[in-house]
This record gives sequence, C-alpha cells and structure tokens, in this order.
Amino acid sequence: MNTYDLNLLTALDALLATGSVTQAAARMHLSTPAMSHTLARIREAFGDPILVRAGRKLVPTPRALALVEPVRALLAQAQALRAPVDAQGLASVRRRFVVRAPEGIAVVFGASLSRALEIDMPLATLQFLPETLVDPGALREGRLDLDVGSFRNTDPETESQVLSQQTLVGAVRTGHPLLRMPRKRPMTAQRFADARHVGVTPRSGELSPVDVALDALGLARQVALLVPSSFSALIAASRTDLVASVPERTARGMASSLGLQVFELPVTVPLEAMRMAWHPRQSADPAHRWLRERMQRVLDEPRWIIPSVASLATGARKGIV
Repeated sequence: MNTYDLNLLTALDALLATGSVTQAAARMHLSTPAMSHTLARIREAFGDPILVRAGRKLVPTPRALALVEPVRALLAQAQALRAPVDAQGLASVRRRFVVRAPEGIAVVFGASLSRALEIDMPLATLQFLPETLVDPGALREGRLDLDVGSFRNTDPETESQVLSQQTLVGAVRTGHPLLRMPRKRPMTAQRFADARHVGVTPRSGELSPVDVALDALGLARQVALLVPSSFSALIAASRTDLVASVPERTARGMASSLGLQVFELPVTVPLEAMRMAWHPRQSADPAHRWLRERMQRVLDEPRWIIPSVASLATGARKGIV
C-alpha cells in the first residue's frame, strides 16, 4: 500500500492558503528552499502539480482546489483529537471565539455568556461582530466561529441549528396615529402599509418577511429608515412616527422602557427562526461545542443567571452543581 508523510498535509494547507512558497515557508518557520522541496514531495504524493506558475504568481490546479476543504477538515479533526474534553482541560484553552450576531444577542445575552466563559474557559475571549458585516466564506475560512441570526439562506457547506422561533410584531410610540382609531376601524394591511416604517437591514440577498407578506396582497410599505438591528429600530420608533416590525420578545422587553405600544401585525408572517451556523470542522471540537451549547441555553432560558465563580466552586464541593 502506498503511504505518505501526513506532515505534508500541514504544508499543503499552508501552500493552498497562501498560494506562495515563500509565504508558506514563513508560516511554517521553514526556509524557502525547504518548502520548495516539500512542495516537490507533495506533488509526488498526490500525482499533481498542485501549484503552477502563471506570470509571477502561482495558481492552484483544479485538483488543488478540490483538496482545500478536505485538508482543512482533516487537520481540524486531528487537532480535535488532542483537544481537552473535560472541564479541567477547557480551563487551559486560550482562544478567541468570534461570533457574528444581531446586536440584541450581545446586549441581552453577552453578560451571561461572558460569565459562563469565565467559569469554564477563563483564558478564552468572546468577540461579537455585527450581523451586517459582509464576509463571504468567513465560517469556511475560519475567520468566524459562529454565525447567529434570522438568516434564511445558508451555505451548504455549513451546519446549522434553530435556536428559537419568534413571532414578528409591530411597535410604535404611545399615542401613534396608527393606533388612535375607533374600534370599528380595525388595523388593516392597507393602513399598516400606508404608514412610514423603520426597517432592519436584511442580509445580502434576503427580503424582509413583512415585505413578502405585503407583496402577496399587492401592497408595499415605505421604509423611510433602515437600521442594522431590531434594537435600533425600536429606539427610532420610540422617537418618531415610524413603525417597527421586530421579534416579539425584543419588542415586549423594551416596550415599557421606551414608551412603545406593541400590536399584532395585520398580515400573516411566518415565524422568525433564530439560527446558529458553523463549519463542520468545528463540530467535534470540545471548546466550540461548549460555545454552541451555551448559546442554545441562554436563548432557551432568557432569565438564566450564571452564578459567580466562587459560588459555583462552593456548589461543586457540595455536589449540587
């Protein structure tokens, strides 16, 4: 049986990521001649040139492009074999988790997640990026650990899980003309569409479900202001005559403090699913699995309060945690 040095996979990954023998050598702390020799061994092992010259650049062959994801996945799985699998091991993990999520996730659940991180992975860091950040391939290429949002289009190369489902509702300032009407004049889709609205900027290539529902009735609303999050939309609605359409939990959670009235939308809108997505190479990683489980827990239990590190340690000694 033909065999080859599995260390070549690390070198191959560096070459495919950089497209340069010199840069790959620097990444692996080798000399350029040594990396050139390694590339020759890789070509022999795979029976393919892997990188070929095009002018001053090296470009990957079709075979090399097909190897990018399998090689990264294999290396990630190999790394996961050495990863800690218990609480004591997690405590030594030094890692920055990068999560793209709606603003509300960081505002409402960031503190609980931070406390949980302090308890189980005190050397790790959690960074939130705005949902509006456009970075194609971020999960696939490792710039993002977790993508959270109400997105409907998912990359077929990623895994995803529904975290929660919420109804969309309308929200306006107290005394808004839209709700100042006789009881015999119920809210209609036409009156709703005729109002001026504040919309939440959808992800690239997606439409608001409210607009889709109105379009099915031959109606369209005027979105006078677009903002990056439901929180921003509610704040704008509280200070103007704009109408916000946002997830019910967010609207009712902020209604009292902002002086908002929440109402049922006069159109049929599907439930808004909150999802999280990640790349399959992260699935078996204990630290990443911890992040996914905690994210699921805080969304399942909005009132979940993380105990202090000291009280958790005391509980563990008493066998009650």
